[in-house]
Amino acid sequence: MNPNPYINEDLQALAETVRRFADEKIKPGFLERDKTREFDRALLREMGELGFICPEVPEAFGGLGMGCVAAGVIHEEIARADLSFSYLNLLASLNSQILYKYGKPEVVRPWLDKIREGRAICAIALTEPRGGSDAANLRLRVERDGDFYVINGEKTSISAADQADITVVFGRTGTPEDGAHGVTALLVPMDTPGLTTSRFDCHGQRSIGRGSIFFENVRVPVSHRLGDENKGFVQVMHGFDYSRSLIGLQCLAVARAALDETWEYITQRQAFGQPLSAFQGVTHPLAQYDTEVEGARLVCLQGLWLKDQGLPHSAEAGMAKWWGPKLAYDVIHQCLLCFGHGGYDRGLMEQRLRDVLGFQIGDGTAQIMKTIIARTRAGRKNVPA
Repeated sequence: MNPNPYINEDLQALAETVRRFADEKIKPGFLERDKTREFDRALLREMGELGFICPEVPEAFGGLGMGCVAAGVIHEEIARADLSFSYLNLLASLNSQILYKYGKPEVVRPWLDKIREGRAICAIALTEPRGGSDAANLRLRVERDGDFYVINGEKTSISAADQADITVVFGRTGTPEDGAHGVTALLVPMDTPGLTTSRFDCHGQRSIGRGSIFFENVRVPVSHRLGDENKGFVQVMHGFDYSRSLIGLQCLAVARAALDETWEYITQRQAFGQPLSAFQGVTHPLAQYDTEVEGARLVCLQGLWLKDQGLPHSAEAGMAKWWGPKLAYDVIHQCLLCFGHGGYDRGLMEQRLRDVLGFQIGDGTAQIMKTIIARTRAGRKNVPA
């Protein structure tokens, strides 16, 4: 990790500690977890014991209160070893923020502790079969029945759907015409009667997986509501400004790992009596991508730093989310080509390429991110869609 204005000595030391752990414990199982589509829960618990899961949670809620940049530093180092495994860090950070901001302490505190300790996985269920980007156009039905909410419908393309212990679920409590203002967020334990899951055969991030969650008269206590009724979407969506910067960092960390390996490889591989590094056609594309990765990483860190300062960061988060995953995919693609036929084999480069691709889709497409940036700059009323 290169020092920069956002990374002080303490954060640099943290990064080095996490990298040693990731290299020793997480990286060796990178390829195998993709084949088996399973991850090691014991390893997740070990990460929690070391304080590597959502360190930004305030001390008042049992966390370390280290800030969002610290979380980003950890996310980077885990992602270098395995992007899929770092997705668990992402889910923990995003969902823990939602829980402690909007949940009833007596309900969410036990779950916050379990998430932070690596003893529970919390998914977030927003996408539905009818669409993804139009996230406010939800149809999952949530109806009040005394002290309970009753949930009926389906969520789809949910990361860790069949592995999560709890899920933050967004459902329609108002009318369809209410749009974003008729949506309520609920914390739903995954062992609740009437809830079932399926799993897809994904292109990448296979150890985490994606799938559907089906709700058939699933009853959840009203105490499990997150935020106000009919306002859950508007309140909770602010949390995505945080996770989008983290996603950018995670993908760029994978790109940086690929670049580092490729720079070393081209000095050793011989062609026409010279190392590949002697040919500008090989080095110039890598030099350009190296520059862009450094710049994009700074945008991501700036978004996290602004959040830590309590300053607006929606535009920076949007930039991080559309630029980071796309750039990472392009970088890894170029690195794979530099390895020639060896890069096309099943292995590190090929799996990295598959893993980062999904982030160009999930958690907000490039088109949605650019609209957010445009609204920030020109004003929402001037950028209706």
